[in-house]
Amino acid sequence: MTVYLVGAGPGDPGLMTARSLELIAHADVIVYDRLIPETALAGARADAELVYVGKEGGGPSVGQDEIERVLVERGSRGLSVVRLKGGDPFVFGRGGEEAEALRAAGVAFEVVPGVTAGVAAPAYAGIPVTHREAASAVAFVTGHEDPAKPESALDWAALAVFPGTVVVYMGVRQLASITARLIDGGRAPEEPAALVQRGTLPGQRAVLGTLATIAQDAEREGVRAPAVAVFGPVAALRERLAWLEARPLHGLRVAVTRARAQASAIAARLRGLGAAVLETPAIRIEPLPGPAPELSRYDLVCLTSPNGVDALFDRLRAAGRDARAFAADARVAVIGPGTAHRLARFGVRADVVPERFVAEGLVEALGDAPVRHALVARAEEARDVLPDALRARGAEVDVLALYRTVVEPLSPEQLSGLADADYVTFTSSSTVRNLFAAAGEALLGAERRPRLASIGPVTSATLREHGLEPDVEAERHDIEGLLDALVADAGRRQER
Repeated sequence: MTVYLVGAGPGDPGLMTARSLELIAHADVIVYDRLIPETALAGARADAELVYVGKEGGGPSVGQDEIERVLVERGSRGLSVVRLKGGDPFVFGRGGEEAEALRAAGVAFEVVPGVTAGVAAPAYAGIPVTHREAASAVAFVTGHEDPAKPESALDWAALAVFPGTVVVYMGVRQLASITARLIDGGRAPEEPAALVQRGTLPGQRAVLGTLATIAQDAEREGVRAPAVAVFGPVAALRERLAWLEARPLHGLRVAVTRARAQASAIAARLRGLGAAVLETPAIRIEPLPGPAPELSRYDLVCLTSPNGVDALFDRLRAAGRDARAFAADARVAVIGPGTAHRLARFGVRADVVPERFVAEGLVEALGDAPVRHALVARAEEARDVLPDALRARGAEVDVLALYRTVVEPLSPEQLSGLADADYVTFTSSSTVRNLFAAAGEALLGAERRPRLASIGPVTSATLREHGLEPDVEAERHDIEGLLDALVADAGRRQER
C-alpha cells in the first residue's frame, strides 16, 4: 500500500481538496497534525486508526523522528496511511523530510498538495500576494528556522531588497527582529505591512501597519500564532479588498443541534455566511426494525421528514424493492421541500408539497380530494395532527413509525461552547427536548444566554414548554428559512 503526504489546507474545511477527502475516507491509518480543519476527520472510516502527532510551541510535542517511525512502520505493514498536515506538506511542513524517510525505508508514497496559508490567509484578508501594479514576485520564508542550525539560512539583506511581497510564516515571536533586519537591509520603514491571525478560520483577524510599526501593532492587539506576516505594497489593498468581514454572520458563533448525519449541510451554509459553527447534535436518529410496508395498498402516502424517506427506502431495499412498490395511481405527499428533494433522489416526485411546512399545512394542501387508505410514515414520537385529520375525512389510516430520536450525549467542550454561542438553532421539537435533556443547565443557567432560533411554530411551542421564548422564528419553515431569519436578526442587532 501507500503513505499519502496530504495537505489539509489552512483551516477552512471548504479549502480541502477533493483528493484529500477521498483519501481520508479510505485510509486505514491517519497520522494528523494539530492545525488541520476541525471537520477534517469527519469522513474517516469508523475503524480507521487515528494517530495524533501535533506540535505546539512551548507545549508537548511528538518528535519528528517518532512521526517518521510511525509512517514507516504503518506503511511497511501494507496499510493505506494518510499523513495529514495543515497547509501544504511541502511548504514549511517537513513533508520533504518524511518523504526522504519513506524512500529510504522502501515505502511507497504520494504527495497531495494543499492550499498553503501564505496564499490563503492574505487572500481571506483581502490581500493579493501578487498584483500587476504592486508586486510581480512573492517570497515565502519561515520565521522559525531549525534551532540546531549553526546560522540562519535566510539572507535578510537580500530579502530587504527583494522586489516583491515577502510572506513570513511562523514569525509572530520574532516579528520585531525580522522587521528590524529588513529595515537595516534597506527596506523602507513606511512600507505597508499586515499580520493575519487564524487565517481562513471564523476567528480570523488582520492587523495593518507599516514595516516599522507592525511588531508594536501586533503586541498591542494581542496577536498570537498561528499567523502570517505580509510585507509589501499589496498589504495596503486590504482597505479596499477586505471581503470576509462583509459576510452577514461574520464573527458570530452558532450552535447546530441537528443529528450529526444531517448537520453537515446547515453547518456548511452557516460557515459560508461567516459563522463559527459549533456542532452540538442533540439527537441521534435510530431506525426502528420492521418489514417494508405494502405500499401498493395505499392511494395516499405521507412522508413527514427526510429521515423518514431514508428509513422507508432502507426497508424497501432490504426487501429487494424500490420506488416501483408505490401504487401507480397513489399520491405522495411530503411536509416540505427538503423531504421532497430527498424523495426525488429515490426517483419519486412528490405530488403535494404544502406552503406551510408543518402538519397543519400538509392537511390544508391535501384539499378535499377523497382518500380511501393512507399511510403516514414518520418518527415514533410525532404529533397526530395529520393522521387524525385524515381519519376525520373518513380515510383508513395506518401510521408507520420508521425511526426514533434519542438523546446524543454532549462532551464538556460542547457544553462549554453552548454557553458561549451567540445563537443556538433548533430544527425540530425533538432537538429541543433532547438538547434540554443533555444540556438544559448550560442554557438555563448561563449568565449570557444565547439567542434561540426556531425553525417554526411547532418547535417554538416546544421551547416555550421548556420555559424559554424563542428569539428568532423562521417565516419559511425549512433550513433556508431558518438561515434567512438568522441573517435578518443579526443584521438588526448590528444596526442598533
